[in-house]
Amino acid sequence: MLGKKLVTAQKRGETRALCLGLGMVACSMMMYFFIGITIVPFYTKSVWTTETVCKVLKANIKDRVFCPNSKGSEDEEIFPYPCLQVWVNLTASGQEVMLYQTEDTLERNPKCSYVPDKLENSKEVKARIETIASNFKKYQTFPCYYDPGGTQTNVILSRLYPAKGLLFAFLWPTLMFTGGCLIIVLVKISQYVSVLSAWQ
Repeated sequence: MLGKKLVTAQKRGETRALCLGLGMVACSMMMYFFIGITIVPFYTKSVWTTETVCKVLKANIKDRVFCPNSKGSEDEEIFPYPCLQVWVNLTASGQEVMLYQTEDTLERNPKCSYVPDKLENSKEVKARIETIASNFKKYQTFPCYYDPGGTQTNVILSRLYPAKGLLFAFLWPTLMFTGGCLIIVLVKISQYVSVLSAWQ
């Protein structure tokens, strides 16, 4: 009687472990799919792939401009902010080009090098932009990214999704997938050993 209870408990444990492993594999596949349709397209579409050194030529703050927080936004979401324009000398070609913070900055407002968030108030925005401008004047040489194909003549300070960030995004679903597969394999081995022991 006790042996039957132990076998039943063992089978229940194996079933739960098998469900856990299958659930981990399914969740990891969903994460792979989500990353594949969100992050990977932005990474592959970015033409600013080559890193070089940029030297600041001028960093000016112009009059306030109006820019929507996102494409297709309503009028109440349009907010004013000081327009920072940073021009740099591209070491790779020696050209004078405009610098943008990321790829998204160029899409939101091609006239300004930095686009603040709408949630910030006007004083914080002004202080932050002045700080950024002073930092560019202080640290005049820094790494930046340019388009080696020449499609875009401007440069960006940092990529939204660099190669390291993409690898880090795939790290967690890979670990979950590996753990789920390992649990399934261990359960199958345990079942095989149990059947073999019972047969002997």
